Amino acid sequence: MLSRVCDVLNIEYPIIQGGMAWVSTAKLAAAVSENGGLGVIASGGREAEWLRDEIRKARRMTSKPIGVNIMLLSSNVDEVVKVALEEKIDVAVFGAGNPAKYVPAFKEIKSRVISVVASEVFARRMESIGVDIVVAEGTEAGGHIGSVSTMVLVPAVVESVSIPVVAAGGIATGKQIAASFMLGAEGVQIGTRFIATDECEVHQNYKEKLLKASTRDAVVTGRITGHPVRVLRNPLARELIKIDERCGTQEDIDKIASGSLRAAAIDGDLKNGSFMAGQSAAFIKEIIPVRDLIKELWNETIETIKKFKSVDMEVK
Repeated sequence: MLSRVCDVLNIEYPIIQGGMAWVSTAKLAAAVSENGGLGVIASGGREAEWLRDEIRKARRMTSKPIGVNIMLLSSNVDEVVKVALEEKIDVAVFGAGNPAKYVPAFKEIKSRVISVVASEVFARRMESIGVDIVVAEGTEAGGHIGSVSTMVLVPAVVESVSIPVVAAGGIATGKQIAASFMLGAEGVQIGTRFIATDECEVHQNYKEKLLKASTRDAVVTGRITGHPVRVLRNPLARELIKIDERCGTQEDIDKIASGSLRAAAIDGDLKNGSFMAGQSAAFIKEIIPVRDLIKELWNETIETIKKFKSVDMEVK
């Protein structure tokens, strides 16, 4: 498989691990990178100096490229960017906003820049400011989401830009990776599936919820804020949905959801935690090492493509 994504990021497989707040730590990111993908440390909700420590920790565990996810909605984004630049991070992955003012600085230190997009219009904007890769993330994804499905968004973005496009949102199997390639993507970003791995440091309750999830258990909350979030169904999620239904306020959400990401990932609080996850949770059946997961995903991808190519579909 030839992929510009692999060439740009200097990785073996065009698989990027999603940067999930309170989930994607050095241990997970290093394991993904060491086994041929791009591991990404998530800075969302964390102090800048925590990020510095995690970058250095990851580099002690692997010599391969490491990325940092930078949430532009974060109140400390400038401090996070400063640390990422000082540590000369290999790849900066921006989400939830326009990274235009930060891109030149990362280019100056020869870091690669990725931007997550939810529309072809924004993808073109990212290409114009010098972003190396765009991640077209469909609404099936976990965490903060857009409104367009992966099936529609990916080919729309592919047709709109000349830089490599990575598909994201609802991807957890090799068959889905192969389908992403058929849509024109040159790689995939996978978040939720990597939570159910040995190297992911979240509470065991988080992983168990993924194993039990069905296709309808990843629900959308926070629509009234303009920044909807997909999480696994639980008492907190049900209360947040009620706030949406009665057209509540951001203050109403903050009263019950403050600290809920940490409550899920660190404490495993099944009642008050926000267990961010995509609809792909329904395909997760076991917790395995990252090494085995990447091998399994890629082997299934190749086998799926071989089967497709072996079918005579010529129109007579």
